Amino acid sequence: MDIHISIHGRHDLTGQIYRQLRAGVINGRLAAGERLPSTRDLALQLGVSRKTTLEVFERLVTEGYLRSQPGNGTFVADGLMRVPTRAADVLDAVDTTDAENTFTTLEALGDRDAMEGDTGQATPREVWSAVPESLSFPKPRPALPFDFLGGVTDKTQFPFDAWRRCLNHALRVQARSRGNYREPGGDQELRLAISRYVAFSRAVPCTWEDVIVTQGAQQALDLLARVVVKPGDIVAMEDPGYPPARAAFAALGANVVSVPVDDHGIMTARLPARARLVYVTPSHQFPLGMPMSLERRVELLEWAQRNRAVIVEDDYDGEFRFEGRPMESLKSLDRAGLVAYVGTFSKTIFPELRVGYTIPPRSLNLALQKAKQISDWHTGTLTQTALARFMLDGDFGKHLRRIHKQYETRRKVLLTHLRGPLSPWFEPIVPAAGIHLSALLKNSVAESDVIAAAAEGSIGLYGISAFHATEPVRPGLLFGYGGMSAPDIDTALTRLATLLRPGPPTQ
Repeated sequence: MDIHISIHGRHDLTGQIYRQLRAGVINGRLAAGERLPSTRDLALQLGVSRKTTLEVFERLVTEGYLRSQPGNGTFVADGLMRVPTRAADVLDAVDTTDAENTFTTLEALGDRDAMEGDTGQATPREVWSAVPESLSFPKPRPALPFDFLGGVTDKTQFPFDAWRRCLNHALRVQARSRGNYREPGGDQELRLAISRYVAFSRAVPCTWEDVIVTQGAQQALDLLARVVVKPGDIVAMEDPGYPPARAAFAALGANVVSVPVDDHGIMTARLPARARLVYVTPSHQFPLGMPMSLERRVELLEWAQRNRAVIVEDDYDGEFRFEGRPMESLKSLDRAGLVAYVGTFSKTIFPELRVGYTIPPRSLNLALQKAKQISDWHTGTLTQTALARFMLDGDFGKHLRRIHKQYETRRKVLLTHLRGPLSPWFEPIVPAAGIHLSALLKNSVAESDVIAAAAEGSIGLYGISAFHATEPVRPGLLFGYGGMSAPDIDTALTRLATLLRPGPPTQ
């Protein structure tokens, strides 16, 4: 077969051929299983040396795009489906439409002052210094035998042998590549893997170009705030809510307005009309756990369209669903380019990985990539390459299925105790998803009293008051079960029931 490859000048011939062949495999022009010309024939076709085509084929084989069968030829590797793209050459072409759309969108949002320069604002030092201490995330205490800290994952269940193979692959790829800075949006193969994953598991309509890889979800929130919000703008947040998100917005000078939640999620009727951005956790509200109802989701989208606001959807551990039909993402309902979807691997793998992503409205994509480039240029490529292989080879999916069963068992043990021996003290809010649940305290029992009693038995408990920006309606505790085995949960809660006797005070 003949392959159409354009050669421009005689500079970096290996790179030119490599990028176009790689793009052809990724976007489906070169189908899985298709046989490529020999390196000799391709060299004659392109008018280059055979050494050049040999280097290209060897690199693509090493990276997994091609597979070589000695004596039979070189073929396109299996497993890369067609991914639609807007540009003819995804690595070389520049789409200026997005830049124009970005300016138009930000102007519509009233951000002309931020783009043209503004005066009279607080200095960056003053903005950061003004972030209140109360917005800090609850700190873990010294290691305890039984610790219900939220956001913790169980690394003993992670397939480190498979991960080691992926890291070795990434090292081989880096050893053969030039020492260059990379695309701010992230490794192309990882963005492809993420786009497939969220399309399948969360019904997020996107291509790989829509994905921006970040240093965890927190950086995604920071970048979105930098692009959308200027000092003095109103940002609406759920109350109770996620303190680090509140800190990110407040640190940039935003006026963060707390909006109460009910059984259906954020109360859209209480949203401030002039809010530039609203941050929500619709899959299961943080920290209480209830999902946002479909009716409330539609109301939120309608509100955002009326007010030209951006919705930030934080889907922090929506992968772990234990009851009912899987709740699709808010992003899946968005037809007007209003929702910026944020995800992370901190809960599905482990927090130290420091890899997250955002899938913003396309009108904000270019501005976010520029903000990412100025912030840290790009996320570490060794981790990105390894994670891409981990996902595309199916190891990530296997890990999720295995750990899902573990978390489901732990959740059942926790609920058995909260609904049984611990029911005089706790009223659990049972979430359909996630790796933590909250329980409200009964009969005016104080959070501090229960936390202190638990500490006497080497049990770490954490109150939900720290997540409220205003006074909580009722005190409660957050039970994270991602980092504790089912037997440990059973032991800890049996001990807690003993420590809390003779019983809670009565009103």
